Amino acid sequence: MQEENYELQESADLHEHYRFTATDGQEPLRVDKFLMNFIENATRNKIQQAAKAGNILVNDVSVKSNYKVKPKDVVRVVLAYPPHENLLVAEDLPLNIVHEDDAVIVVNKEPGMVVHPGHGNYSGTLVNGLIHHIENLPKNSNERPGLVHRIDKDTSGLLVVAKTEYAMAHLSKQFFDKTTERLYYALVWGVVENDEGTIEGNIGRSHKDRMQMAVYPEGDFGKPAVTHYKVVERFTYVTLVECRLETGRTHQIRAHFKYIGHTLFNDERYGGDQILKGTTFTKYKQFVENCFKVLPRQALHAKTLGFVHPTTGEFLQFNSEVPQDMQACIEKWRRYAVNSTEID
Repeated sequence: MQEENYELQESADLHEHYRFTATDGQEPLRVDKFLMNFIENATRNKIQQAAKAGNILVNDVSVKSNYKVKPKDVVRVVLAYPPHENLLVAEDLPLNIVHEDDAVIVVNKEPGMVVHPGHGNYSGTLVNGLIHHIENLPKNSNERPGLVHRIDKDTSGLLVVAKTEYAMAHLSKQFFDKTTERLYYALVWGVVENDEGTIEGNIGRSHKDRMQMAVYPEGDFGKPAVTHYKVVERFTYVTLVECRLETGRTHQIRAHFKYIGHTLFNDERYGGDQILKGTTFTKYKQFVENCFKVLPRQALHAKTLGFVHPTTGEFLQFNSEVPQDMQACIEKWRRYAVNSTEID
């Protein structure tokens, strides 16, 4: 039966929408539950309907929803129509371009803007705006125009976009060789004791929550990640830190700081939207809730970006101001720290 289904899939003109490879540590898990851990906003009923229609493949063989996923299984979702992100539509969106020449564009991304189309975000992304701004951007290995790196939706700050195939290859090699300069500002829970330090540990998909990345300090799981940090200012129960990325893993700063017990302030995905440090007083709780309202996202900003220009060979460095929402939150904590010191 499985072989018949497999041939049926191959004969149809189907398009791959998702592909996930189970990790070496994957415990047996129904494929419908497995996919729910990966695909945001997907319901179990929809996944089961897709399996019933023969649209879920494991190692290129269609499976039922009760199939148990094993380590290294390749799970794919294929449908009769192409993914929305492949149907890119140019949109006239406001882009904060801080530099542009024949080879590169440097953009200061607003918080809340998704970098590229994906599940649940098919329009209004940075890529939609970029292809309106300039035609024929080169595509990276994931078919995404111009992108050589990315930052999360709710992270603000600088990223560079390639305008030519040569610039794409040149910049990609710089990121691979770790020769770019990337400095972030992050507000984290708790008092970071050391004035500076380095966080190391492989980063890979969490076994407990597939929407999170986790740190695996021992073994081969995940990819090596290194974050250097310096304390900028301490505010009683939170700390402002400057982070320099040596590597650029998904959620690297967010995962690394949670790992050392300093989750990013108001980082909903990693639990930073709870009061993790401080007093039990109602007034303090209200103060923190007000901070969350002022900064309704994780407190992370890509402040500085440096790279060698692909054609001139000149090292370019760009700096951006901490955006208003994050600055307002920092100011509230600064005033709180001063007042609490005066009270003491």
